[in-house]
Amino acid sequence: MAGVSLMDDLDSLFSLALQAQNALKGHVHRTPLTYSTYFSSVTGKDVYLKLENLQKTGSFKVRGAFFKISSLLPEVRTRGVVAASSGNHAQGVAYSASRLGVKAIIVMPRTAPPYKINATKSYGAKVLLKGEIYDDAYQEALRISKKTGAFFIHPFDDPYVIAGQGTIGLEIAEELPEIDSVLVPVGGGGLISGIALTLKHLYRDRKLNVIGVEPEADPKLTRALNAGKPISITPKPSLADGVLTRSVGRLTFKVIQSTVDDVVIVSEDYIAKAMYLLLERTKLLAEGAGALPLAALLQHPTKIPGKKVVAVISGGNADLTTLYRVILRGLASEGRITKITLKLKDTPGALHKALSAVASSGCNIIDIRHDRFDPSVSPGFALVELLLETPSSEAVEKVLSDLKGLGIEVVKHV
Repeated sequence: MAGVSLMDDLDSLFSLALQAQNALKGHVHRTPLTYSTYFSSVTGKDVYLKLENLQKTGSFKVRGAFFKISSLLPEVRTRGVVAASSGNHAQGVAYSASRLGVKAIIVMPRTAPPYKINATKSYGAKVLLKGEIYDDAYQEALRISKKTGAFFIHPFDDPYVIAGQGTIGLEIAEELPEIDSVLVPVGGGGLISGIALTLKHLYRDRKLNVIGVEPEADPKLTRALNAGKPISITPKPSLADGVLTRSVGRLTFKVIQSTVDDVVIVSEDYIAKAMYLLLERTKLLAEGAGALPLAALLQHPTKIPGKKVVAVISGGNADLTTLYRVILRGLASEGRITKITLKLKDTPGALHKALSAVASSGCNIIDIRHDRFDPSVSPGFALVELLLETPSSEAVEKVLSDLKGLGIEVVKHV
C-alpha cells in the first residue's frame, strides 16, 4: 500500500493500524490502562492512564518503528536501516531492528544524553554522533541512506509509523469503550495522528474528543492549525524535551486536521507538577513529554470535555538529574522543603537557639550555610541559610513563629 494513497485516505490508515496490531503481537507490550483515584479526585473527572512509559524501551516509539521495519522485510535485512534521533525513536528503532535481525545505524547529536546513547547501543545498533542538534543528525542520516541504500526510518511522518502508534487507540477502545476525551502529547504528530485516526474511525457514531497537548515552549501544532499548514518554529528549552520539534509533519498535519478536536498548551510549572505527582501519588515515572496530558488536566480541567478521560503517558525515559530538580521543586511547592535565611549574632549559642526551634517543629536540616561577608550585614552578625525538610506547611509556619518569638530575625523565606 503506497504512502501517497494513504495521505488522504483515513480508512486505509485504519486498516494499516489493524495490520500493525497483528504485527506487534509478541514483540511489544500491550500496556496497562489504569484508573487513577488520585488524579480523578483532584480534577473532578474519571481519569485513566494509558501507560506507554511501561512499554519496551520506555516509550511508545517502538510501536511505529517495529511496524515500519517489519513492513520492509525481507529486503531490509540486506540493506539495513538508518534513523536520526536524540532519544526515544533511537531506542525504538534499535530494539526493533535487533528483534527482526536487521542492522541499524542511529545518528544522534553530540548533545544527546550519554544514558540515551548507551541505551541505544545496548540494543545492538551502531551509533554515530553528528552535529549539535537533531537537524544535523537528520541530515547525516539522510546522507547515509542515500549513500548505502539503508532504509531511512522517519520518527513520525510515515504512514506505517503512524499506524503503529495507532495501535494505542485500538487498545484504549477495546478496554474502555465509554470514553469522552483522550489527551495525547504532540511532538511531530505521529502519536496523536495515529491515536486520533483509529479512535475517530471506531467512534464514528458518537462524540469522542481527541485533544493534543503541547508545552508553551514549542506550540508548533497550535501555530500550524492557525496558519492552515505546517510551519517551522524554534523551540525553547523544556522539561518536555521529547516533543521538541521545529514542525509537525506534512502527513501527520493532514491527519490531525481531520481528526483532532483541540490543542491545549501547558506551562513548565504544570509539567513539573504532573511529573512530581505521578511519582509521588501513583509511583509512576514519566518523562516531561509523557506528563503533558496530566499537566493539561491540572492546568486546564475546564477545557477537557466530558467525565471519562484517558491520559496517554507516552514515555518514562526521564533524565535523572532533571528528575532530581523536579522532585525538589515539587517538595518545595508542597511546603515539604523550605529555605529560611536568618540574621544571627555571631556569638556562641546563637545558632543552637535557632536550631532548637527548628527541631521542636519536627523539621530536618538538610544544609546550613554561613555568610559573614555580606555588606548588608552589620559587624558582629552573620547570615545563616537553612535548607529544611518539613513534614507540612503548618510546620514551616510554626518554625517562623517560634523564631520570631525568640527574637531571631528572618531575613528571607522561600
